[in-house]
Amino acid sequence: MILSNISTPLLGLVDTAVLGHLDSEQYLAAVALGGLIFSFIFWGFGFLRMGTTGLTAHAFGDGNRREINAVLMRALVLAIAISIVLLVLNQTISSLSLSLLQSSDNIKLLSAQYFEIRILSAPATLCLYVLMGWFLGQQNVKVPFLVLLLTNIINISLDLLFVYHFKMQIEGVALATVFAEYSGLAIALIAALRKLRKHKGCCYWRDVMSLNKIVSMMRINSHIFIRTWCLIFAFAFFTAQGAKLGGVILAANTVLLNFQTFMAYALDGFAHAAEALVGKAVGAKNKVMLKQVILTAGLWSFVIAILFSLLYLYFGYEIIDQLTDLKSVKEIAYQYLPWLILMPLVSFLCYLFDGIFIGAMLTAQMRNTMIFSLFCVFFPAWYYSQHLGNIGLWLTMTLFMLARSLSMLIVFIRHRELLMKMK
Repeated sequence: MILSNISTPLLGLVDTAVLGHLDSEQYLAAVALGGLIFSFIFWGFGFLRMGTTGLTAHAFGDGNRREINAVLMRALVLAIAISIVLLVLNQTISSLSLSLLQSSDNIKLLSAQYFEIRILSAPATLCLYVLMGWFLGQQNVKVPFLVLLLTNIINISLDLLFVYHFKMQIEGVALATVFAEYSGLAIALIAALRKLRKHKGCCYWRDVMSLNKIVSMMRINSHIFIRTWCLIFAFAFFTAQGAKLGGVILAANTVLLNFQTFMAYALDGFAHAAEALVGKAVGAKNKVMLKQVILTAGLWSFVIAILFSLLYLYFGYEIIDQLTDLKSVKEIAYQYLPWLILMPLVSFLCYLFDGIFIGAMLTAQMRNTMIFSLFCVFFPAWYYSQHLGNIGLWLTMTLFMLARSLSMLIVFIRHRELLMKMK
């Protein structure tokens, strides 16, 4: 799962490196703003992956094959419906989003060009969320690994081809992503169909359209949706405030956020494993397995967090140099690198508990800790540190991640006894 996850931020690193070596920081800043919009859109519907994983894992632990397949069908129907809405409203979403972001007109124009092409990948992206969650919920990591690996290889290859060979710049990066997402969807669908053929006749439309199951799925997804939008809003606010400080600051923060993203996706490998294994343990009512999963995932998450801090401490400057040739951007990124060295140790617990809470279906509690961290820590910290400029932004983000980790730890301790009472 770690190998699967880190292929995604590697793509972000390549996007940053490709654009960071062009003759202006405006390309990098434009993709940062365009990517910010898609963070709201696509990450906001991340419940399609997380909710599907949790529900599938519970059915898998209970040995209910019909429900496993019904979960897939319900989630795919929902993903397709959301995709249609996004495609119909794409112009409205683009105009409204860019009007809310404070940046230069030229950067906004480039961001709009990026958005116009990238939105075409919506059906593929959302359906891929569902399929990845479905496979992970059954503890099948080979298919997600293969799909993500091939998708990102295609994306990176097309990035280099379109930008450097065909000189397409912003349009090339967006078009590469669209082609890659549909390629990944084709691979995932082939794998899913092969698995479904092994269980012919075990899923009926009455299972798929069960009102109780649909209501349960929507309730769980609504909790994850609110939680995810709060998280995205925090990063969006961070990016928007950085944009107010100038294009160079925005570009430097974009480079540094790749450090955070890469670390987060690696640690999410343990979170995703915890989703599947905790869900299976809860579904099978196996408290011994549940305890082993939590302890093992917790230990290795801590070890990997330390390794990331050491990596950034000793090689952070070299990584920045590989991501951009722009001297002004590099100088700013060097200045704020210490915050990224600290971040893995501050935030590893919140990534781990995301997986544990989803697997245990404690989605309401996960939502509540995120709301607390955003409104009681993030915004007050930003308000009282505005005079510090970009230092205040990184301080705010660090305190936000720390608040998430500690609040989820407290909630988990309070619910631990309830989970461990399983027979």
